[in-house]
Formats: sequence, C-alpha cells, structure tokens
Amino acid sequence: MGQAVDGRKARGERRRQELIEATLRVIERDGVAGVTHRTVAREAGVPTTSTTYHFSSLDDLLIATLTWCADGFAVAVRDLVERARIRGSQGAREVAEMMVEALGPHRGRTMAEYELYLFAARRPGLRPAARLWLDVLTSLVQHDDEVAFRAFLAGIDGLLVQGLIDDDPPSLQDLQPVVAYLMRPSRP
Repeated sequence: MGQAVDGRKARGERRRQELIEATLRVIERDGVAGVTHRTVAREAGVPTTSTTYHFSSLDDLLIATLTWCADGFAVAVRDLVERARIRGSQGAREVAEMMVEALGPHRGRTMAEYELYLFAARRPGLRPAARLWLDVLTSLVQHDDEVAFRAFLAGIDGLLVQGLIDDDPPSLQDLQPVVAYLMRPSRP
C-alpha cells in the first residue's frame, strides 16, 4: 500500500513540474500577463482543475516557477564555477559563455525569467522567491568585496537586459572583455 501512495506522490510531483514548465513557456510566449490557470493548463495539455489542484492561486504558481528557475540557475552557476576551476580561469570567459547562451539560443527563456523576476517588484508575495537569485549567487560565488560583487552583478544584469533589447545577440568576443572588466580587482 505504501508504494501506491508513493506512486501517486511521484505523479503529483511530475504534474507540478509539468505545470511549472508550462508556466514558463506561457510567459515566454505571452508574458506574465498571459498566465492564467486556463492558459497554463492548455499549455501543459491537462484540465484546468489540475492547475488549481496543484496551485490554488496564480501567485503560488508564479512563486513555484521563480523558485524552479532559481534552482536551475544554481545548477548553472555551480557548473560555471567548476568549469572555471578546471580551466584555471578567473571566470570571465565562463560568465560570458553563459551570457551568450542566455541571449542566443535561450533568449526567450531569459526574457521570460527576467519578466517574471521584474513582476515580483509589483507583487510583494513573489519577492522572496525572486530574491533567491541573489541568494544563489552569494552562496556559490566566493567574493571578498561585497560592493565590488554587487557592482559586478548589476553590470551582468545590465548587459543581459541590453542584450535582450538588441536586434542581434552579443558574441563571446563582445561580452568577455566587459565581463573581465567587471571582474577586475577593485583599486583603493
């Protein structure tokens, strides 16, 4: 009998995950304003009752989506740090490579994540989930200078937003020198 319960729980977790991923696709296509229980259910190919069963409110669904994105970002940052360590690099190339991916092949998803992240500014209930992005970075990236690190993060955010509004995504050659500049040691 315990296995039947575990099976139902696993199916429920899979369904939640499908709904979260469908939410991000809806945001990518239609923006946050396009997210309703109905549009997410349609995107996931499930009845609307499934979305309301797993997420009683849209905020619950958006919080879960933000959290999932932050968790995925944590994995990407861990991989980036490991690649830099293996290469014996300071990380500028790896950060620039990640940005090229985010602004090229993953442009739509990056735009959706930024839109969702910024939407949290208008919805106080979403703000803790949105702050997970910064928590991830500060927990995974060693830094000695808090001011320099915050300036670096602001610079990366700015480059990503600029890249999203450009007609053509920036190249590794465009981004790497700017990232290296942002990563340079601060001077007294």
